[in-house]
Order: sequence, then C-alpha cells, then structure tokens
Amino acid sequence: METVREYLRSVGLPGGDLNELPTSQKRFPDGAQYRVEIPSVEGPGVLAAVLDAADELDVTVHRVSQGSGVMLQTDGELAEMARTATDRPVEVSLFARPIAGWDTGAMSRAPAGGVLAPRQRGTEQLVHCLSDVVRAAEAGFRSVLLTDIGTLEMAAGMREAGLLPADLQFKISVMMGAANPAAIRRIALLGADTYNVPTDLSLAQLAAIRAAVDIPLDIYVEAPDDVGGFVRHYEIAEIVRVAAPVYLKFGLRNAPDIYPSGGHLGDLPKLLGRERVRRARIGLDLLHRLAPDAVTSPLGAPGLAVPALAGAAR
Repeated sequence: METVREYLRSVGLPGGDLNELPTSQKRFPDGAQYRVEIPSVEGPGVLAAVLDAADELDVTVHRVSQGSGVMLQTDGELAEMARTATDRPVEVSLFARPIAGWDTGAMSRAPAGGVLAPRQRGTEQLVHCLSDVVRAAEAGFRSVLLTDIGTLEMAAGMREAGLLPADLQFKISVMMGAANPAAIRRIALLGADTYNVPTDLSLAQLAAIRAAVDIPLDIYVEAPDDVGGFVRHYEIAEIVRVAAPVYLKFGLRNAPDIYPSGGHLGDLPKLLGRERVRRARIGLDLLHRLAPDAVTSPLGAPGLAVPALAGAAR
C-alpha cells in the first residue's frame, strides 16, 4: 500500500484521508470561508418565501438551487426568478434536466440500476439537457446544476467555444456521486465550478478532497432523507475550518420529495423553503458559538453567479 500512497502523493493527491484535519487556507475570491445555500427552491413563489424568511431570521442566503429543472419553468417564471435574484442579489442555480430517472427506460428503476438515474440516457437526452442549459443562460441565469460527467464536459466545451456565456457556472449535483480526491479533481478539470460532495463523508475525507481541489465544495449539513437524512449541525464549525471555501447547504430531514414540483403541491414547497431557512439560522448560531471568527461573504460577493438581468427573458 505504501507504493500506492507514494504514487498518489507524486501526482499531487493526499496519500490517505487526512485524519489530522488540517485547517484549509483556501478561500472564496472575497476571502470568505463559507456561504449559505438553500436547496429545492422550485420557482418564483418559493424564492420569494425563502427570501422573506431570510429577512425575518437575519440569514444571509448567498445561493438557492432548484431541482425540478429548467424544463418545468415557464418563460414568465424564469423571468420573475431572474429579476428577484438580481434585485437581491442572490445566485440561482437551476437543474438541467431531463435525466434517466425521468425517462422511459427500466434500468434506472431496477434494484441495481439506481446509479443510472441521474445520468443522461442516450444522445437525444444529452441534447435535451444541454438545451436546458442554453435556455437557462438565455433567460439570464449564470448557474446550472449538472449530474452527468459527459454533459459537464460538453457544456464546458460549449462555454469555451462561446456558445454559452463565459461566466456561466456549472454546479455539480450530489447525485454525481464522486467521493474521492482523484475523481473530484478530474471533475474540476473538466469544468466544474463547485462540487456537491456525498452527504456522508467524514471530516478526514473532506479534508483530503479539499487538499486536492480549489473549487468550492457544497456540503449538506442537513440532508434530505433520500440522500441520508443526516443532521450535522454540530460539525459545521469543523466543516468550515477544514473544507473552506464551502457552501453550507441546508436541506431538510423528514420532508417529502417534491420533484417535479408545481401548483398541485399547494403551499408545501414554500413551507419547506421557509423551514430550510430556519434550519440555517439554527446551524449558523451554532457556528457563531463554536467558531465566532469564521468569515462569510456579503450578498453579491465576487464569484456568486447572480443572474445577468440584461439577458433575462422579459
């Protein structure tokens, strides 16, 4: 095993998980260690509810993400979300769909086929997903959520070729599933701008990934039930210390899966969004008690992919 460890070190990777938990010296462009993300913000109404709760509870929300996909938003809804986010200003990251789990194939629903569900199935679905990316960019958004490594490579190539805005960011979903420094470094080299790590990684594993990559890590400190249901609020201070720069992502345990979302769910998505902000307030209070000197970003900080309103649909 020592031969393997020496080789890993020779190519710039840790030789093992970093159980000594070194303090990360890496930062966001403004010098901050952490930012806050609220996931499952499924449209303009939910965005408004989340931002109202953020004002009431004095939570700085830097980024919201959406899971139902660009494809399930009307042009008017996209325009309203872009205007609200630009006025705030807050980053909005829209999921690029469809994926195999929503397709007509059977394997993604088979007992051993779950690994396929987040991927793009076939070339036509790759085209459909990349079209979602193009539509998001044309509506003014500057962040999209991707789950498939080939889609990431093609989207990054389109960005390089000028077919997508140069400032469009690719946020990698937790569903991509890479869980070691070598894999995540490769995904970063392919063009990922932030990476959502699996929800169950230890502090030592997070520290090893941080040593290998510079891009921000998105880390669920409360995870939805379908990706573990972990509530890690007391670890937030150490997560910030060893994994900075990090987006602290406040999901919600004991909450229903609302994808694909829509009016048929009534006020439920808004209520869930407000509760996620409340969970963020609880988590941040713990962080401030345990690490009062931890540094966060202001709204509109450099590197946040706030929508470009001039390009938004009217």
